[in-house]
Amino acid sequence: MFKKIFIPLSLLLLVAGCTPKMAPSATADANKSPTPAAAPTPPPPPPAPLPTMGSEGMSAVPMDPKVKIGKLPNGMTYYIRQNLKPDNRAELRLAVNAGSMEEDDDQLGLAHLIEHMAFNGSTHFSKNDLVDYLERVGARFGPDLNAYTNFDETVYIIQVRTDQQDQFDKGLLILKDWATGITFDSTEIEKERGVVVSEWRSGLSPDQRMQDKYFPFLYFNSRYAKRLTIGKPEIINTAPRAVITRFYNDWYRPELMSIFVVGTVDPVAVEKQLQSMFTDVKAKTVARKKAPHTVPDHTQTFVQVVTDPEATNASIDIIYKHRFNQVKTLLDYRARVEQNLYNRMLGRRLNDMTKTSNPPFVFAGTGYGQDVGDLATYSSSATADSKDIKRAFQALLDENQRVLQHGFTASELDREKANLMRQAEQAVAEEDKQESNRVVGRLVGNFLDGNPIPNAAQTMDMYKSMLPTISVDEVSQLAKSWITNQSRVIIVTGPEKDKAILPDSVELVALLNASAEKMMDAYVDIDLSAPLLSGKFLPQPVLNESHDAALDVYHWEFANGVTVTAKPTEFKNDEILMTAYSLGGSSLYSDALFPSARSASNVIGTSGVGTYNAAALEKKLTGIRASASPFIFERYEGINGSSAVKDKETMMQLIYSYLVKYREDTVALSSFIKREKSTLANLLSNPQVWFSNKVNLVTSSYNSRRGIPTMESYDHINMQDITKIYHDRFGDLSDMDFYFVGNFNPDTLKLLTSRYLGALPGAGRKETWKDIGDRFPSGRIDSTFYRGEAPKSLVQYIFHGPDRYNPDTAYLLQSLIDVARIKLREELREEEGGVYGVAIGGGQSKFPIEQYSIRINYNVDPPRTEELDDACVAVVRKLKTEIDPADILKITEAQRQGRIKDLQQNQFWMNNFVNSWVNGTDLAQAVELSTLEKRIATLSPEVLMKAARKYFNETNLISLVMYPQKK
Repeated sequence: MFKKIFIPLSLLLLVAGCTPKMAPSATADANKSPTPAAAPTPPPPPPAPLPTMGSEGMSAVPMDPKVKIGKLPNGMTYYIRQNLKPDNRAELRLAVNAGSMEEDDDQLGLAHLIEHMAFNGSTHFSKNDLVDYLERVGARFGPDLNAYTNFDETVYIIQVRTDQQDQFDKGLLILKDWATGITFDSTEIEKERGVVVSEWRSGLSPDQRMQDKYFPFLYFNSRYAKRLTIGKPEIINTAPRAVITRFYNDWYRPELMSIFVVGTVDPVAVEKQLQSMFTDVKAKTVARKKAPHTVPDHTQTFVQVVTDPEATNASIDIIYKHRFNQVKTLLDYRARVEQNLYNRMLGRRLNDMTKTSNPPFVFAGTGYGQDVGDLATYSSSATADSKDIKRAFQALLDENQRVLQHGFTASELDREKANLMRQAEQAVAEEDKQESNRVVGRLVGNFLDGNPIPNAAQTMDMYKSMLPTISVDEVSQLAKSWITNQSRVIIVTGPEKDKAILPDSVELVALLNASAEKMMDAYVDIDLSAPLLSGKFLPQPVLNESHDAALDVYHWEFANGVTVTAKPTEFKNDEILMTAYSLGGSSLYSDALFPSARSASNVIGTSGVGTYNAAALEKKLTGIRASASPFIFERYEGINGSSAVKDKETMMQLIYSYLVKYREDTVALSSFIKREKSTLANLLSNPQVWFSNKVNLVTSSYNSRRGIPTMESYDHINMQDITKIYHDRFGDLSDMDFYFVGNFNPDTLKLLTSRYLGALPGAGRKETWKDIGDRFPSGRIDSTFYRGEAPKSLVQYIFHGPDRYNPDTAYLLQSLIDVARIKLREELREEEGGVYGVAIGGGQSKFPIEQYSIRINYNVDPPRTEELDDACVAVVRKLKTEIDPADILKITEAQRQGRIKDLQQNQFWMNNFVNSWVNGTDLAQAVELSTLEKRIATLSPEVLMKAARKYFNETNLISLVMYPQKK
């Protein structure tokens, strides 16, 4: 429920260039204060003035006319919008404009605890009746029922049915209870303390420890450095009830709250209902004033090097702090578009550098955007091998200096304008098919952050008006506003063992200062005039056409052996999905060739096609929504792809190119190996990664092809083997089956496939995969490990055994797992208060042998490990003799409602095409609601108890526990 904030910055700064909200970095060594460094960079010249837009520039950004916004007499806001996908559903939200920043010193972590308590008793729902009720009507705890808390907000989430008025009414009643009627039962508070502390424990990691060291300087002299949402365990465990309810009474006030209703609803009727239900919500105390939260400026440049023994990689972040301006006028919106264009262009330059033969970093990104509160940051970051961190830092400085000195090129800007327009076109095309959860998210952002909410057509109109007026000089000038010598922070993080080779603060400042004097060459763009795919592709004869009218699925094949299965849909207006499979995979190659076999599709897939390397191909596809990506799995090879409706021929050309006109690019191979080695070098230093790897090894009886690859294995990869294996897998495609799902005309698709797929090489090869001998160890395995300094134990149980694969028994097993998920949550989380969550999953598998497996895992406070393990085993054993019929009703209604929604998703159909192909099962049985209803009718407590006795058999049980390292 807690929206975690310790995410590496490098994962947030995507090449797409959208503005990041600043979050943590990676790694640590800061037992001392950061080094303040006043770099003698001269102040930059003022940026060029913006071109005037006339009086219309000061006009407000248009708002989606379908959104109904109102305010009740008590100050509570509401947003209502009709949206028809998914059908007969509505997304409900309660947003509270208060989070951990409003906590008093004796309340650290209590905003989050209150969010948890909302699910543990309210005026109309005692204790866990809320979750129980929603599960009975088919909602799932997590996807359909959830909440989160962060620095500045708390948001509650429900999806409800609208074809059942009583369920919709109850959904609104739940929101009202959360707003004003949480009961804070003392017994439930004591249980929930443990759950929240368990969530805190789940987040303990090297990244979190390093974040704790650099946050005080990143958010220097502000409350953000002292109000992490997860709070302090000592306060969560001991805060009196009165201190908890004080926060609720102070900040859950109508003028700080908003109700959101988006879905298949009548906005006029809903508005009347909200006015009737919520007008009587009253403030509980004299209103406390909500203070503005500001991160002050500072003249120094703070430099901090932080390391941790369990860190897995090194990273560098360069952060320039600024004041964030909300978008209110068209001129503000235009400025935001300029920022987006800048972020995209520089991001792509950095991304191109990762494709060189010896890249300075594994990943790099840059972006300007809102961080927290009124803080905006311009940030450049990179993740790299520790020995390359200075190179990575220098590369970031150089690329920023290159923009400062030379700006961007007109061709770069034209490409990003075209990409923005293409995205806008897609949004317009899909507006009536957008999911309600996406729509409601934008509305919540408007209430909490003041983000504009134009609809897709209005956005398109603004782009059409603004983009032609934005010049390359204007966008380039932003660098002079963002790259300044004030309020700078430089953070380096890395593994403790690499501390000696990481740059210190003196080196970093010296590099920073020298960079300001360095003269850079201008960026040189590339020629994109060559065609993506040359040659003529004449239609080949279509053979053996058929049409399944019941499923509306078409089949045809070609003389080369390639078959096509296609399902036209209107679930999305502008989406076509493609995948293709054939038997074989990396299993066919010897252990000596396996490193090249597992890497071949990655190397070729990142080499580009034809005359275009990967970086050039990305530019060639400007304004085009089409992709293709080859894969070689253990037992299968194939290719995945997708496209917009008008770009489907480009997707076909990419498919043909990756399968026939692929590149043998030694630069791509060198880049791949360098990035892989950099990523893997310290990966096992992280205890959770180490434990996960150990689980993989134990459950495969230490098969040599399981677990994290060794560094040495990459020394055995060469281009000759890569090419030979890739050609072997894709040189004869007569056994490859292609699947298409999406908005297409079958005859048009048939013609396109006859030109490109009919031209693929095929000589009648029929083959299968090889069994590599991956097996669960037989008998009972109990292993205990000691690793890591975080005070948490990781527990994993694996039940397994032989089982004949059958779709009906596979459904039975999945239903048993669904029931077990409820009972484990109820016992370990809600009754014991010992875990934040319990993960359970599994099922039958047909290959390489017919078997089943069930995995249960969670983390726990070390002193309670045996107690919670006993509780877990007790739940599983009880299922063999007692199953509550009410739980069967819960899981089957969730299955039913989930299937109704899934049937309207392209990806659901694609997944079932593949599953049907892999397992040789009937597609109709897999997708039809009538089949599901027949299977539901077979369930009973007796049937499930019998299944529990079979599948929770402790004869073949692997029990693995990792405790913290002994002191």
